[in-house]
Amino acid sequence: VLQNLSQTPVLRELLKEAKMPGTTVKIESPELCMLCWFSFKQEPQLIKLDQPGPLTLAMHQFVTEMQETKKGVVTPKELFAQVCKKAIRFKGYQQQDSHELLRYLLDGMRAEE
Repeated sequence: VLQNLSQTPVLRELLKEAKMPGTTVKIESPELCMLCWFSFKQEPQLIKLDQPGPLTLAMHQFVTEMQETKKGVVTPKELFAQVCKKAIRFKGYQQQDSHELLRYLLDGMRAEE
């Protein structure tokens, strides 16, 4: 899940922007629906970013480390610690489904908006 998120260009760009509070980000949806035979256009969304929270900062740090080519093994210790603060069920290192981690991670970052 984390490797896939780190390779999501829109997320990487938004995390870079999130480091600078007060920035306004323009998000545009794709003009062509890949699942449909017709095209559609939506107006871009403008979002003003506040000070990023600890989970968002940890995610930014993790994605940045994943993009460094000289870095060998990357461990998401700080990111996992921040997820555990938002979702106590992850403490104790018991097996969890990856979709649960994704949900808590994205919901936690969204709550910090």
